[in-house]
Amino acid sequence: MRELLRRFVFSSYRGRVVVGVLCKVVEVVFDLMTPLVVARMIDEGVRGRDGGLVLRLGALLVLFALIGYGFTLVCQKMAALVSQGTGTDLRAALYRKVNELSSADVDRFGIPSLVTRVTSDVNQVQVTVALGVRQLIRWPLLALGSMVAALVIDLRLGLVFLVCTPAIGVVFWWVTSRSVPLFRAVQTKLDSIARITRESLAGVRVIRAFGQDGREEARMARAAAAQASTAIAVGRLSSLLNPATLLVMNLGVVAILWSGALRVDAGQLTQGQVMAFVNYMAQTLVSVAYVANLVVTFTRGAASAGRVMEVLDCEVTLDDAGNAEVVAATNAPAACALELEGVSFTYAGAPAPALSDISLRLRAGGTLGVIGGTGSGKTTLVSLLPRLYDVSAGELRVFGTDVRDYPFGQLRSLVSIVPQKASLVSGTIRSNLVWRDPTADDEELWAALELSQAADFVRAKPDGLDARVETGGRNFSGGQRQRLTIARALVGAPRVLVLDDAASALDFATDARLRAALSGLGDRTTCVIVSQRVSAVMGADQILVLDHGRPAGLGPHRELVASCPLYREICLSQLRPEEVGA
Repeated sequence: MRELLRRFVFSSYRGRVVVGVLCKVVEVVFDLMTPLVVARMIDEGVRGRDGGLVLRLGALLVLFALIGYGFTLVCQKMAALVSQGTGTDLRAALYRKVNELSSADVDRFGIPSLVTRVTSDVNQVQVTVALGVRQLIRWPLLALGSMVAALVIDLRLGLVFLVCTPAIGVVFWWVTSRSVPLFRAVQTKLDSIARITRESLAGVRVIRAFGQDGREEARMARAAAAQASTAIAVGRLSSLLNPATLLVMNLGVVAILWSGALRVDAGQLTQGQVMAFVNYMAQTLVSVAYVANLVVTFTRGAASAGRVMEVLDCEVTLDDAGNAEVVAATNAPAACALELEGVSFTYAGAPAPALSDISLRLRAGGTLGVIGGTGSGKTTLVSLLPRLYDVSAGELRVFGTDVRDYPFGQLRSLVSIVPQKASLVSGTIRSNLVWRDPTADDEELWAALELSQAADFVRAKPDGLDARVETGGRNFSGGQRQRLTIARALVGAPRVLVLDDAASALDFATDARLRAALSGLGDRTTCVIVSQRVSAVMGADQILVLDHGRPAGLGPHRELVASCPLYREICLSQLRPEEVGA
């Protein structure tokens, strides 16, 4: 929490924090003066039957209240500005950091957890900052000031405060030390609820089609019950704080009234002094009650701040610091576009490698087909090309340069990837197509749409390129979404185009037209095509056959049919024998 406050509160909003705290100090000073005025009103005005003095002192109390209220308004505004500004800065920093994380880092945190941290945890920190400016100074200072003023009035009665304070401190320590782990557990269980919610909403059609509504409801109920039980446990623990502190303080008030009455009767104290003493004790009581609530809030805030800082302080596993732009990759044609030498990759925490000892060379302008069974490592392999992950062993070179030596911007301008799942964002067709090249004009966009076989249905839209795209592209069919994502990858003329099963939703005729169009790109563009369809890869210059992450065969179609049993088996499962040999 301290590091978060230093980086996001005191560095940017120090002046407003100081103004807010000073305003709250002034308000507390007037609150501390009030019992003294009341004591004088009783001892001199009421006891001496001086109505004029009572009215004057009453007017002074009203003035104190108005001045305190004015400073309170200023403090409230400063607290709002600081908390809202901190929340905005924190969300921006978190979002920026999340975008810097590698795919491995995102896998480690989990998307639902990152969403919870950006939303729920930041909200909790924001509330904590607001209360910190408004209340953190007021209540402890009011409690301390009341104790000091009571000691000044009478040292013997003031000793009651000194006895109560350590007892309350022990209660605070006991509750806080046990609450922090529970609050962390509450936020972790919120991550699970977010994950289940995301899965259920994303797969709602499948869930209904298989009649699994009840199963999903039960799964959510279990997650909610687990979160609720933890929240109830920490709530019960926190609920002990107020009663315990109030019990201690009320016992102190009883002791003050009993001892004070005896001393008034003996003439050692005035009634006004006892009343002032009781007022100070009441102020301390209220202050302690609020401090108890603040302890609970700050405990939650500290837990959330820790989760936020865990992301912000995460050391990114992939970076391009110090990588200079590789001039030869963009200016001079290279004889070899892709080179893999002994490439292996293992996911974090996985018991076995996802890829083992992959070696191949692909000439510039050539086509590489990648085929294999489900889970054979095809997507993992192509994820290494734009450096979404780093190889665990071996070397992967693009146009003669190791991918780890490229700046991310240059590498991902050279290598354009179309993922398995077509991903569009809300906006327009144009805003989705210009991701790779914001300066692309309409002619370039239409050329990409023609190549991807998407031009016909885009032209059919009344608004053309400015047609609306809803969240996730849900107002387009699966095949249309795939063709739009292929068009997006083609904008900006990438040197390497990776299609990761990107035509799975296309009919065979459209798929064939797409492959024919891509084959006409010439030597400028090197293609890597991942597919389950033999027809999509059989025309490639080289075909890599993967079997549980290991290369089972590498070569052109005819050669693999003769030499690779796995490839021949895949071919015969999809094509007639005469088609396989054609």
